[in-house]
Amino acid sequence: MKSILGADWLTADETLAVMTALDKARKGGSRFVGGCVRNAIMGRAAAKEDIDIATQLEPDAVIEALEAAGIRAIPTGIEHGTITAVTNSTPFEITTLRRDVETDGRRAVVAFTEDWAEDAGRRDFRLNAIYAEADGTLHDPTGGGITDAETGHVIFIGDADTRLREDYLRILRFFRFNAWYGAGIDEEGLAACERQKEGLKQIAVERIWKELHKLLAAPDPSVAVEAMDRSGVLSILMPEAVMVDGLYDLRVTEALLKVRPDPMLRLMSLLPRTAAAVVGVSKRLRMSNAETERISRWAADNLPDPTGFNGRELRRALYWHGPQAVVDRAMLSGQDVRDLVHAILAWRRPAFPVGGDDALAVGLKGPEIGQALRKLEEWWIDQDFQPEREELLGRLEKNL
Repeated sequence: MKSILGADWLTADETLAVMTALDKARKGGSRFVGGCVRNAIMGRAAAKEDIDIATQLEPDAVIEALEAAGIRAIPTGIEHGTITAVTNSTPFEITTLRRDVETDGRRAVVAFTEDWAEDAGRRDFRLNAIYAEADGTLHDPTGGGITDAETGHVIFIGDADTRLREDYLRILRFFRFNAWYGAGIDEEGLAACERQKEGLKQIAVERIWKELHKLLAAPDPSVAVEAMDRSGVLSILMPEAVMVDGLYDLRVTEALLKVRPDPMLRLMSLLPRTAAAVVGVSKRLRMSNAETERISRWAADNLPDPTGFNGRELRRALYWHGPQAVVDRAMLSGQDVRDLVHAILAWRRPAFPVGGDDALAVGLKGPEIGQALRKLEEWWIDQDFQPEREELLGRLEKNL
C-alpha cells in the first residue's frame, strides 16, 4: 500500500491531537483528504490551514469528540456536515462523508453516508479524491487519483458534464488545477468545459474572480489560459480579453526580472489598454477599489510608453502617475525593461516644498491659490525638481 508517511503535517502535534480525538469516537473512521494528500504525493508542501479531514462521524459526534479532547469546535458549515477544529491556532476542516441529493450548478443538498466511495464520487477531480489514514496509508476509491497526482493530470471523476452541472465553478477549477499541477490539458475535460461554459453565468462573480486570481498566480498559467481561450470560457468571463499572446510576452519579462507572479498584471496582459476594457472587466469581476484604481491608472490615456524615456521624462511620469502605473506599463511593453524597472523602483517621490500657507502669506486668495500653486508645481517639475524652496517662494510672489 502506498503511503505519505513522510509528510510534515501528518505528524504535527496539532494533527495528531485532532485525529486522536476523532479516532476515540470511531476507530479508523476519519481520513485526510483533498489538497494536503494530493500535494504530499506530488512532493509539494501543504499549508497548515489546508489540512482537511473526511469522517464517518456525523457533525454532532464530531463536536462531542473534539470538545471531550479540549479542542475548540466551530460549526462553520454544519448544514453540509462541516465542523472546524481549532487547536494551537491551527484550523482543521472536518466534513462528514456525504452524497449529493440535489444540485443546481451552484449549491448542493447533501445526505450523510458512511461509504468512502460514495463520498469520493461527488468530488471534482480524481487527484482530489485520495484519502489518507492517520499513519499515511493511502486509499484511492476512484482508481486513478494516485496516478493522476503522480503524473500531474487533472481528470474529472466519472462523467465530466455531470460533475460540471453539479457545480459550474468546477470549470474554473479545472483550468486552475491545470495551471498549478497540470502535465497537459485533458481534452475530454476541456470539451466538457466548453459544452457547459454558459453555466458560469450562474456563479457569483466574487467566486469567479477568486478562482481566476488563484489561476493567474500559478508559476506559468499560459497553457491553461490558452485552453480557456480556445474553449470559449475566457470570453464568457471577460469578453474584453483579446490579448492572450500578451501573457506569453509578460512571462518572458518576469523571467528576465526574476519577479514573482502578479495576478493583476497578468490579467492586464490579456486586455487592450482602453477605458472601455478596464471599466467592463472591473465591473464584471467586481474588483476592489484598489484593484480598479490600479488597472485604471495603467490604462490612462495620458500615461505614455516609458520605454523610450530619458531620465527627466521618466521622473516626470513617475511624479504624476506613480511608480506602480509606470512599472505596469513597462512590464507589459513586450521589451527588455530590466534597467528601466530598476530605475523606477529606485525612485523616491520628491515633496513639493511650497503649500497653501505660503500662497496666503504672499497675499493670494481663493481660487488664485490653487491656480498659482499648480502653475508653480508644473514649472518645478519642468526644471526636474531642482529649484529649492526659496526660489519657488520668490517665483510665487512675482505671480501677484
